[in-house]
Amino acid sequence: MADQSSVRSRGMELLIAYHHNPSIQIRNQIVRLNVGLVRKIAHRVSHQCAEPYEDLEQIGYLGLIRAIERFDPTQGCAFSSFAVPYIRGEMLHFLRDKASTVRIPRRWRELQAQGQKVRESLTVSLGRPPKDLEIAQALDVSLSEWRESKLAHQNRTPLSLDATVAHQVDSTVTLGDTLLDTHYQTLQSLEEERQQLQGALNNLEEKTRWAIESVFFQEIPRKEVAQQIGVSPMTVTRRIKRGLGELMTLLKPSLAQVES
Repeated sequence: MADQSSVRSRGMELLIAYHHNPSIQIRNQIVRLNVGLVRKIAHRVSHQCAEPYEDLEQIGYLGLIRAIERFDPTQGCAFSSFAVPYIRGEMLHFLRDKASTVRIPRRWRELQAQGQKVRESLTVSLGRPPKDLEIAQALDVSLSEWRESKLAHQNRTPLSLDATVAHQVDSTVTLGDTLLDTHYQTLQSLEEERQQLQGALNNLEEKTRWAIESVFFQEIPRKEVAQQIGVSPMTVTRRIKRGLGELMTLLKPSLAQVES
């Protein structure tokens, strides 16, 4: 336990140093300290897809570096909680991008269009759906060429998100599992906003900050807050109004970045 505490303390020291003076040397030290986190997530994701663990691990380090670049150690958030959405998100981006669209040769596209018309005509004349051989003969092509064109067309047809794309010993992976995880994206965005807000609150006068947190975060009535700090409810209202104005000023750079 003492060793883990020491590692966390060292990690935060490096994150603070990097925040004030970014350098590749410090960043690489932070990466080495968080190798276990990347490997843990890579193992978890690798059990849900067909991609090699080693590839996912390498991609995960890109997400870790992104997290290091964007982490603000002054906001009081654990780095591991902040980094997980970046690491996992990078892996899911990688899996999504590998699912490229199949390009079908023009010859096969034309064959499919003709085959559809032949299928409809034969269905009427035969009174049943035609077999592949019958369609191939009507098109004057080999059975193998017709089947190859048909298979290519099927592979190009959009799949359901529930379609299975990989099988594991005890589970299956659907197409939806390989897409970008919007839940983690949302958590990541909310965590960044929480850090920005907490940083702005920390710059307020202590009683003003306490009044805002009590009323808006803890939902304590203003009258009760006034009694606790020994002022009138009107004074609490004025403190909150002034504090909110200061918060808007402090958060303007962040808001401008979001809007741009």
